[in-house]
Amino acid sequence: MNLVNLESVSHAYGPKPLLSDVSLGVEAGERIGVVGRNGGGKTTLLSVLAGTVHPDSGRVTHNRGLRVGFLSQQDTLDPAATVSELVLGGLAEHEWAGDQRVREILANLIGDLDLGSKAGALSGGERRRTALAKLLIDDHDLIMLDEPTNHLDIEAIAWLAGHLSGSKSALVVVTHDRWFLDAVSTRTWEVVDGRVERYEGGYAAYVLAKAERARIAQAAEERRQNLMRKEIAWLRRGPPARTSKPKFRIEAAQALIANEPPPRETVELMRFAAARLGRTVYDLEDVTLHAGGPGTGPLVLDHLTWQFGPGDRIGLIGVNGSGKSSVLRLLADTVKPDSGRVVRGKTVRLAHLSQELAELDPDRRVLESVEEVRKYLQLGKREWTASQLLERLGFRGDAQWKVIGDLSGGERRRLQLLRLLMDDPNVLLLDEPTNDLDIETLNELEDLLDGWPGTLVLVSHDRYFLERVTDRCVALLGDGKLSLLPGGVDEYLERRAAGTAVTARLGAGAPAADVPAAPSGAVPEQGGGLSAKEERELRKELNRLERQLDKLGEQESRLHAAMADAASDYAKLGSLDAQLREITAQKDTVEAEWLEVADRLGD
Repeated sequence: MNLVNLESVSHAYGPKPLLSDVSLGVEAGERIGVVGRNGGGKTTLLSVLAGTVHPDSGRVTHNRGLRVGFLSQQDTLDPAATVSELVLGGLAEHEWAGDQRVREILANLIGDLDLGSKAGALSGGERRRTALAKLLIDDHDLIMLDEPTNHLDIEAIAWLAGHLSGSKSALVVVTHDRWFLDAVSTRTWEVVDGRVERYEGGYAAYVLAKAERARIAQAAEERRQNLMRKEIAWLRRGPPARTSKPKFRIEAAQALIANEPPPRETVELMRFAAARLGRTVYDLEDVTLHAGGPGTGPLVLDHLTWQFGPGDRIGLIGVNGSGKSSVLRLLADTVKPDSGRVVRGKTVRLAHLSQELAELDPDRRVLESVEEVRKYLQLGKREWTASQLLERLGFRGDAQWKVIGDLSGGERRRLQLLRLLMDDPNVLLLDEPTNDLDIETLNELEDLLDGWPGTLVLVSHDRYFLERVTDRCVALLGDGKLSLLPGGVDEYLERRAAGTAVTARLGAGAPAADVPAAPSGAVPEQGGGLSAKEERELRKELNRLERQLDKLGEQESRLHAAMADAASDYAKLGSLDAQLREITAQKDTVEAEWLEVADRLGD
């Protein structure tokens, strides 16, 4: 039974047609993943299907009584409403607390939020998770999600995939997370040049079918075919856990990749890396590190001794707030350890892509800003010009002559990443490099990194990208150590589910061995036995921290309002965004301290 039908639908924004004479439908129980370039019309297609945008021509038909849940990229939460009012409506506590499905959604999406908090005081990520929790708790025949994995960590993404796969509701989802697409989708739609191309199966099936179509048609773009074949080779040669997921014919895949080399020439890259770096890259010797500075905030590393060698390609995993960015800042020498020492190789030439967008000259043009770093770059056995690399990362034609002040946040991030690569570093520290990148650009970035010789440490919630460009994973599990994960992300999720991993927030208060296993979103109780004096001191500290949180919340609200007023002023928006990130980081640190004190009091 069709829930929604589009008949000869066309829609354009200005002179650019995003949908041209599109006819398709969504059937009950279908789970459809939507892919395509940024700005290609994916969000427009979702909005037309949901009925929030009326097309220029054609007809959209909804089944009578259809209940549609739509998560757009812009939330409409009432800033004066509490999280509880938004998510649970008028449900009494005994009603929702007795519903296991509701408890599970709350624990996995907003378990770290106070249900009494006002929406206006929440960060952008917290508002996003609140809106997603509200949608999942309500009953819908059709769920439409636009980038639902934004602001979720690997664990929450895995939970969301399982939840949606087990739901009876039909699903249409736009996402750049290829692992998520493969986990939830039974069909794939590609929005390209105003058309919607349809494929059976998830992302892996889509890649194969697209490569086969290109092969049969003898497409002129040979490089793009090679990229798709390399992608398929990765899908077939990746971690064993993935081999059960692709829904295409094994024979066809094997025929396509029969003569395809591995994604990376690992031995050759290791040899180049050793020649450029020598034996020592980073040696951590008895290092202790707290996220908020010496002795403050969550404990990240506790007397850790560890070595990063030449050619290592390491994925760093952990829940939000576990200290992944702090470890990268430690390696980048922007923070100092509480104790111990970090020995850096004399030949280390570092490039660090943080989550904060550094200021770029808004009056410069894109190509000029790259060429001022370097005009040519040797990657593997080939030399690339700045213009060629810009094209590979999505800056095609006239886009290379755009003024930086006119770029979107995603375009600025791509530009900064390329400027880092053009500086020819031999050590790369990448903190969430895939934010705002579409799948085609992700493929190009992966291919660039395949030929890059050096040491790479990557933090990313994009599980596919993480497994694709790194050779091994290590995790921050809250015990002050870096734990090697031979089984990759799957092993990390198993350890989290089994309760053998704690968060850095808990690890700051007690050794991992002393922390009992707790359900997701719960905080275990710490030991009591306080004297009256100790209790008074702790309560004074608790009151002080609460006042500090109130002040930070007010500052956060003012910055949100200022950003809304400066929506068209990109320079001012970048400055306000940097301030907001700093306030959010301070708030997280104070919240962690508050939790530690509350745990000791038994509150």
